[in-house]
Amino acid sequence: MSHHFSETPAEPYAKNSPRYRQITWILSFAAVVVFANLHALQPLLPELSRSFALSALQTSWSYAIGTLALGVSLLFYGALSDAFGRRQLLGLTLLGMAAATVAITQVETYPQLLFWRAVQGFFLGGLPAIAIAYMGEELSKPALLAAVGYYISASSLGGISGRVLAGFCAEVGHWQWAFWPMTILSLLLVVMFWRYLPPSQHFVAKPFSLRQALADNGFHLRQPVLLLCFLIGGFNFFVYLNQYTYISFALSQAPYYLSSGYIGLLFLTYLTGTLGSAMSGRISKKLTAPEGMALGIAIMMLGTVVTLIPQIWGIVLGFFISAFGFFLTHSLATGFVNQHATRAKASASALYLVFYYVGASSGGLYLHPFWQAAGWSGVVVASLLMYGVTLAMSWYLRRRTRDMG
Repeated sequence: MSHHFSETPAEPYAKNSPRYRQITWILSFAAVVVFANLHALQPLLPELSRSFALSALQTSWSYAIGTLALGVSLLFYGALSDAFGRRQLLGLTLLGMAAATVAITQVETYPQLLFWRAVQGFFLGGLPAIAIAYMGEELSKPALLAAVGYYISASSLGGISGRVLAGFCAEVGHWQWAFWPMTILSLLLVVMFWRYLPPSQHFVAKPFSLRQALADNGFHLRQPVLLLCFLIGGFNFFVYLNQYTYISFALSQAPYYLSSGYIGLLFLTYLTGTLGSAMSGRISKKLTAPEGMALGIAIMMLGTVVTLIPQIWGIVLGFFISAFGFFLTHSLATGFVNQHATRAKASASALYLVFYYVGASSGGLYLHPFWQAAGWSGVVVASLLMYGVTLAMSWYLRRRTRDMG
């Protein structure tokens, strides 16, 4: 193997080579741990609301501030990793995540929880910002496509398993117990990452230029088709993610009185989202990306209406339908941004994720007055209004792209 360290640049790792397997395994495990950490708090919100005597909106900030910090951090990591190296920066962010998770197990007051969640969120942004760039440099084209597929599935699996695990840990003990398994997983990940992730062989440092980064972002925001796509992704997540927050409160009250363990199980509905992502490739052969996004949004509207069936099976079915539509739209939008960015593609993808996570963290503010006025049915009305807006946007995007020909 000594030829890897000679002066001639090595070939990118081929699909099914040992190094390809190492990279795919480590980064997929990282995706599980990072997204489990990000989302573990969501099923615990009713529990936190009781512990700290807070309203639904006040409590939801403990979850939202993590997604907001993650979204904002994405503006920095891409450009920093271009300058300082992917593997080093990624390793440091995972170390920061582990430290913040340890701190969360020790908090005593709500402001302390908010502070450490913000710190944790900022470090959690390292993986989504850098992982794909690292894979793109180290893997051959066929290997990259396969690895990204596994990585994205692992991300959704992390979101599901983190919530389910957290719900049951909180049931056994205190809500903070949910963060002990997260701490152990995070520390295990840090050790495995430094030990087994191959060093970059194709990374070429670019000097960090704030002016260039700002110029690229400004350029993307001035492209109407990209901006529309950013807004569709952001406003869909604005509603979709926060529906889970409010249904958690609805299910913890009369007539359901579900415990945090059972509320955590509701997040298994994300599994149809994995299916939606996987099918997006097939659907894009039959429909243009904006048409596919419109289809996904229509499916989300249907799912949202189905949650009005007052039995638990109706609510669960509605969320299964919505998850499929949401992830179908999200996958198509991600691909659309990559295809339509005429320069600095990585920063265009990062900008899409900034809109996506900032949307996720602010949707609770929009849904809250509807929740206070009419409970879950109010949330459904608010959701349909916003999905109506993103549906119109995707239809307009279809027209714009057709005119561009």
